Amino acid sequence: MTFNNIDEIVVYYREYGKQLGIPVRKRTSQKGDEGELKYVTISCGQEGKYKSKSGNVLKPHPSIKTGCKARVRAGILLDGRWQINSIKLDHNHDMSPTKARYFQCHRTISSYVKRRIELNDKAGVRLNKSYNPLVVEAGGHENISFLEKDCRNYIENLRRLRLGEGDATAIQTYFLNMQARNSNFFYAIDLDQDGRLRNVFWVDARSRAVYEEFGDVVTFDTTYLTNKYDMPFAPFVGVNHHRQSILLGCGPISSEDTDAFIWLFKSGLACMHEHAPRGIITDQDKAMKNAIEIIFPNTRHCWCLWHIMNKFPSKLNHYKQYEAIMYALQSIVYGSLEKVEFEEGWDEIIEKYDLQDNEWLVGLYNERQHWVPCFVKDSFWARMSTTQRNESVNAFFDDHVNSKTTLKQFVEQYENALKVKVQMEKQEDFKSSSIGFDCGTHYNMEKQAQEVYTISKYKEFHDELIGKMYCDYLSHKVNGANFEYQISEDFMMEGKKERLYFKVWLNEDDNEVRCNCRMFEFRGILCRHTIYVFIRHNIDLILEKYIMRRWRKDVKRCHTRIEINSESCSLTPEAQGCHKMQKAFDEIKELANDYDNKCMIVMTWMDNVKEELSKHNVFYGSDQPNPQSPIGRNIENDVSSIPNPSQCILTPLAARKKGRPPFKRRKSQSEQAVRKKQDSKKKKQESNKKIKSC
Repeated sequence: MTFNNIDEIVVYYREYGKQLGIPVRKRTSQKGDEGELKYVTISCGQEGKYKSKSGNVLKPHPSIKTGCKARVRAGILLDGRWQINSIKLDHNHDMSPTKARYFQCHRTISSYVKRRIELNDKAGVRLNKSYNPLVVEAGGHENISFLEKDCRNYIENLRRLRLGEGDATAIQTYFLNMQARNSNFFYAIDLDQDGRLRNVFWVDARSRAVYEEFGDVVTFDTTYLTNKYDMPFAPFVGVNHHRQSILLGCGPISSEDTDAFIWLFKSGLACMHEHAPRGIITDQDKAMKNAIEIIFPNTRHCWCLWHIMNKFPSKLNHYKQYEAIMYALQSIVYGSLEKVEFEEGWDEIIEKYDLQDNEWLVGLYNERQHWVPCFVKDSFWARMSTTQRNESVNAFFDDHVNSKTTLKQFVEQYENALKVKVQMEKQEDFKSSSIGFDCGTHYNMEKQAQEVYTISKYKEFHDELIGKMYCDYLSHKVNGANFEYQISEDFMMEGKKERLYFKVWLNEDDNEVRCNCRMFEFRGILCRHTIYVFIRHNIDLILEKYIMRRWRKDVKRCHTRIEINSESCSLTPEAQGCHKMQKAFDEIKELANDYDNKCMIVMTWMDNVKEELSKHNVFYGSDQPNPQSPIGRNIENDVSSIPNPSQCILTPLAARKKGRPPFKRRKSQSEQAVRKKQDSKKKKQESNKKIKSC
């Protein structure tokens, strides 16, 4: 047999080997005096004997080599073609055509599949979720020419190409590229004495504009592990006019001490033009509290109420009257409207149940201005009292981030999270501007609320307006234009009817109103008690001063005109061509999908095209240059080609701080207790099975 070039011989023998069920490899080649290739040997992949390099002879490495002698040898002719000179077809091992697909030489990934899993990887889709649809599409594992491991290796190699340098340097290059696309992109990198990356902080241009609109209240939480360096993910999260969680900035940090938080808060303050938030919600971390007092001295600091209340069971369950203590404490925490009322009620509980020696409760009481609702509701918190908004943001990353995620990959996933949040906001903007509701009452203020508020805030106001029916007038005092009302409200708690009493103050001259429930101060929306008094005084519309700008839908906000910058990698010519062809094929497929004769026309045409392309490949042979990837070479206008003035940044060391657990989110005491009980039950069941088997 004769062939036009070596590649044809290799392809032909490989197909032959696939039919037999054997691996194939190019074994040796010989060159002439002038360096030209003259002879080549292609053998069975199980040829030769394996020489173990393992230092432990008791643990040899596996090998497929059996010393098989099967091979073909070819030489070049005078006319440039290649001819088979000798053949050995006898194999000394078993052959199975059905298992041929497991040999490396027979496993190939098409450009279409490469592009597909590459796009899914950029979108944060896990590899197993990308691989399984390919198997279904092919009609089973036996019909695809690659394994899941091959896809994983391709993606890992692609990521290494995408990173180029070390992980830390790649992040800096990424940030420089983003900043080149938009000068408002902000980033800061903190290095230790050895030049190793320690802390990172970045904010995209859109988030900086969002902060100007909704940065009055933020939550900050570090209880989420995100990457292989175990650096806590520290996002700044706010709430927009639809009450959706919004990402305002992010800072993976290497430690949770005061110095790290000071650096992070300083970077955030510089990014936001020295405009500190009016309120910040965190957990009870002392290092965080110290840093906030130093960097944000005029910012109101609130502790996450949910985390504090969740600790009560573990701190008090050893008392005999545990249930009574819990009920009393919860009632005084949530039911107190005035500071004095809370302080007096707390003292009574401590004395009644003899809790004076409980240092944890003493510490909580001393810091009551940071967490008790009646102490913090005199400030605006946009209805946030916990850091659970951070946890809802963290939940987004659960499907996209694991312990092997590098910093660079995480930054890309953060960009994807931003895009998702932006899309959700745009959808709600559309709904608020396009969808209307039938008013549930005849009050003009409800129609007014529907016209100015976003849907989520209108629903809140509607609930308060409807809730007015549970309010009743008790008494009032008059002092000139000043009125003081006593209002009662009925509500259900654990199936029982309860009644609370509120005070509302109204000045008739300027319609200034205030309620001791402090809903407007805390949430920025009028409460049902205030609405009750307004209607009693024939005030049928909400005054403009009680309609907060941040909740309005008729405001043009500058951040809506800023798109998320995307630093996606430049496509190779091969990928660009694949994308164009795939788009064209999809259009043809849609046109020919309804009739069999159309399908036959397309299939005939494709067979002709395949034949033409095969002739084209034979004509050009292996001398045709392969398309070069842009990775690793300087491209015009590419920021990565700009000399970096800073020193070489080293990748951060993996280190756990403050006994951080190996999972992503810290578990509460109650969650740990439930898990412990489940594990204990499982162990008992296993031990019972062993006893029965014995």
